[in-house]
Amino acid sequence: GEASTVDLGEAVASTSGKTLVVLGTHAADFNSVEYIQRVKAYWPRLEAKGVNRCLVVINGESDQCEKLAELLDVPKSIEMLADPTGEAGRRFGVSRGFRPDDAGLSPFLKLFVMGIVGGPGAWYTLPAVLIGYFGNPNGKRGWIENALIQGQQAGRWPTVLDVASDGKVVGNKFDDTPVVSSWGVRPFELATLRLQNLIGVQGQNWDALKPTDDRCLTQLGGCTVVEKGEALYSWVDRGLCDVPDFDELVEAI
Repeated sequence: GEASTVDLGEAVASTSGKTLVVLGTHAADFNSVEYIQRVKAYWPRLEAKGVNRCLVVINGESDQCEKLAELLDVPKSIEMLADPTGEAGRRFGVSRGFRPDDAGLSPFLKLFVMGIVGGPGAWYTLPAVLIGYFGNPNGKRGWIENALIQGQQAGRWPTVLDVASDGKVVGNKFDDTPVVSSWGVRPFELATLRLQNLIGVQGQNWDALKPTDDRCLTQLGGCTVVEKGEALYSWVDRGLCDVPDFDELVEAI
């Protein structure tokens, strides 16, 4: 539809009840994708705690928001907002990444330093990524399975679930993992979802989703839950894939 301007402050103030605001990253970024996948899975629990509005700001154009919403099957109850320059996130106080004002340094090199070489965010990126491979005995995999179902039904690879015609999971290959099948998140389970996202969402749609403002390539995100002007919960991403534990978020509000 036709784009219109939204004042986030007014939008939050005009909502009775609690509002979840996600200050996402660019449309082809892991953090934005995982924020949306987690919000979708946790939405019934968020509603039960009084959250009746969700605004997801994406650092991209309106058509990129629409494309990402289509790829991830985002319900209309989750409002996707476009912010091509990433200004809303910067005002919230998100990390801008490695040497954000150094115009002479390639944004892709900045991203590499952030995630791999030990620059700002690397110490939080690596643990967040490694959990995907090593698993977490105390983790929660419900949102991962929900996202894998949606990805599999959309034709994304790899496929690890047996899904019935009614959408219910009747088998999960990770249930057969020796020794650790009872873990909350099994080794490689989250990594499989991230591979599915990397190939089927980010990789195949990079040209359609990539940021139009180079500053947004390295800018991280955050989120907050607000009620009557008061922040009940706030989070700022510290690295790539370092988005909040939504069980903790739900408990905090």
